[in-house]
Amino acid sequence: MATGKYKRVLLKLSGEALMGDAAFGISNEVLSYVADEIKELRGLGSEVAIVIGAGNIFRGVAGASSGMDRAAADNMGMLATVMNALAINDILDQNGTPSTVLSAIPMETVCEPYSRRMALKHLSHGKVVIFAAGTGNPYFTTDTAAVLRGLEINADIICKATRVDGVYDKDPLAHDDAVKFDSLNFDEVLKRRLKVMDSAAISLAMDNDKTILVFDMNIPGNIKKAICGEKIGTLISGDKNE
Repeated sequence: MATGKYKRVLLKLSGEALMGDAAFGISNEVLSYVADEIKELRGLGSEVAIVIGAGNIFRGVAGASSGMDRAAADNMGMLATVMNALAINDILDQNGTPSTVLSAIPMETVCEPYSRRMALKHLSHGKVVIFAAGTGNPYFTTDTAAVLRGLEINADIICKATRVDGVYDKDPLAHDDAVKFDSLNFDEVLKRRLKVMDSAAISLAMDNDKTILVFDMNIPGNIKKAICGEKIGTLISGDKNE
């Protein structure tokens, strides 16, 4: 039986990934798929934590660009991540994977408030921990929240599951000549302004030497391959991996 290379994993899911083929909202089919993939990870013996975005419901930056106050827009976006987190929590419970939601914005009637101590306790008891509401502060993306939570729980790796199979020098969905990187170091990501994560998230990972793996979540088994240390996607670390 395969075992995970990484004991504790922080999985970053984009809100857009939950839409499936729809223009917005949450696809039950995608939810079930994600839940099955995560259940398999638990079978490998890995502890799993999740940070979910809100692009399928509301994006703070998009709201601000259309005239809304940035802080207000980001607060709305953080609340939207709670909705996504509750959806994942529910589908995990349905497939027999114990999980819990911890929110950076306290809302005790809906889920537990975030604390590092409770997060570590739940992980040690075998639960999947879903971090909601970003960092609880405007002007910080869920990518930054993912790196922050990954550091706080001492995750071995941060896995960013996207809709493309790694990091490219330009948008592969818009440019046929886009070139994929198998590995990058943090300096390269910042200097090239590669849009894999925002600069705050990359800088935080760089300062704390926390490896990030970017891969396509839509390919069945890819999450398992990532946790088992197989070469997929793009690995971002302090030193370029040849």
